[in-house]
Amino acid sequence: MTKPFFTLLCGADVLAPEDIGRQNILIAGEKIAAIGPNLIAPQNYPCQVVDLSNCILMPGFIDSHVHITGGSGEGGFATRTPEILLSQITTSGVTTVVGCLGTDGTTRSVVNLLAKARALETEGISAYMYTGAYELPTPTITGSVRSDIIIIDKIIGAGEIALSDHRSAQPSYQEYKNLAAQSRVGGMLSAKAGVVDMHIGDGKDGLAVLFKIVDGGEIPMTQFIPTHINRNHTLLKEGIKWAKQGGIMDITSGVSPSAGSAKAVKPSQAVKQALDAGVAIDNITMSSDGNGSMPIFDEKGNTVGVGVASQKSMLQEIRDMVKLEKIAPSMAIRLVTSNIARVLKLTAKGTLKEGMDADFTVVDKDFALKHVWARGTQMVKDATPVVWGTFEHGKH
Repeated sequence: MTKPFFTLLCGADVLAPEDIGRQNILIAGEKIAAIGPNLIAPQNYPCQVVDLSNCILMPGFIDSHVHITGGSGEGGFATRTPEILLSQITTSGVTTVVGCLGTDGTTRSVVNLLAKARALETEGISAYMYTGAYELPTPTITGSVRSDIIIIDKIIGAGEIALSDHRSAQPSYQEYKNLAAQSRVGGMLSAKAGVVDMHIGDGKDGLAVLFKIVDGGEIPMTQFIPTHINRNHTLLKEGIKWAKQGGIMDITSGVSPSAGSAKAVKPSQAVKQALDAGVAIDNITMSSDGNGSMPIFDEKGNTVGVGVASQKSMLQEIRDMVKLEKIAPSMAIRLVTSNIARVLKLTAKGTLKEGMDADFTVVDKDFALKHVWARGTQMVKDATPVVWGTFEHGKH
């Protein structure tokens, strides 16, 4: 059966992300056509009407750090995680992903990343990517980070580039600075974010290189998105300092003591600590590190186990921010909606108003996932996928 061009979502409490109360939302194709408390279905046109009473409707989550082609096999080839499936993304409440490579820029390629981003978009969600991997010089498609960002539509920046980590290529300060300049100019010339997604490890130097670069006065703090800031208490304090000076600190929802990172700060608690320390909510984002391999190291740095990070941690930590840390829902969801859309210049994402993409995550009053729409199409109904990826076993 052909999908109706119009869909009317009725009676949800809407976080846009600001709390705008109970509203109806009219979807036309892939866009939001109207929002209002008294909207009715258009006359003389087929329109699907969906009752969302007792639900909370939010912008679809934007996950800015996802290993869509699989994570690195840091415990050997058998520990390389597989490509992510569409339903794994949508049942996490995520409607937009930014793909990245990690430790392995050899058996994982930027071209493969681009192909997977295009595949996910064909399957129904929105997908972007970073060029590069942990090492510097970093792998690209065209031969330069700047050219990749300018020429290739899906590439919005560089990453994830490793810093303060034994798995990095141990590049010099100048190499990091040169990369930031390439990415910045590439973004300027193509009207993209041009940011550098920085993997921050457990090394004692922390963010020292980034502070040194921005203290020079030419590269702004907003050029970098240091992520995994909650991996230990010392790094979190440094991240708070970074954010209070105007930078963005990215909390990783998949890095927590319960996920095997013993030294980590639980993500919801890390956000609360940052807010209590005076960090503006606009300077905090959250991503999942989804589908990445999660190596577990002993005290000598040897890999003793490996897991796979889940994007479902994002909604769990949003729930815990609201329920445990008493952060207002309209503030909590900004970390995965409007904040990250602003930082990445995804101008049709992250907020709910006329003309924006019809991406919605719907939860019940306890923040359990109910429904998901991506680009106007319902992907998840009653927490169960109704649209499957091309090769998924659940596809009918």
